[in-house]
Amino acid sequence: MNINPIAWLWLTLAIIGEIIGTTSLKASKEFTVLAPTLFIVLGYGISFYFMILTMRHLPVSLTYAFWSALGIVFITIVSAMRFDEKPDLPAIIGIGLIVAGVVMITMFSKMKAS
Repeated sequence: MNINPIAWLWLTLAIIGEIIGTTSLKASKEFTVLAPTLFIVLGYGISFYFMILTMRHLPVSLTYAFWSALGIVFITIVSAMRFDEKPDLPAIIGIGLIVAGVVMITMFSKMKAS
């Protein structure tokens, strides 16, 4: 798959935004704490903006597959460190299957961005 390298940078920034926004959800205590609530808005704003830019070069399905799968992986790691939410074996296997699905799409799909 020959993709403009800037698309991968944009996708990386979208994933970082998602990690910031999602991690801040719990810390916001149902939007009652201002700083984490602002990080939710900022994180998801950054995430969606850079996803839009990514979709100039990657199909929607591939963009979303990477965004969601890598988001799950990194949010699980952050949650384990920050909130002491350690994944058990079924969670690890499930996440591994999600990542395997993204690898399969990346390696074998012939989809193109329009």
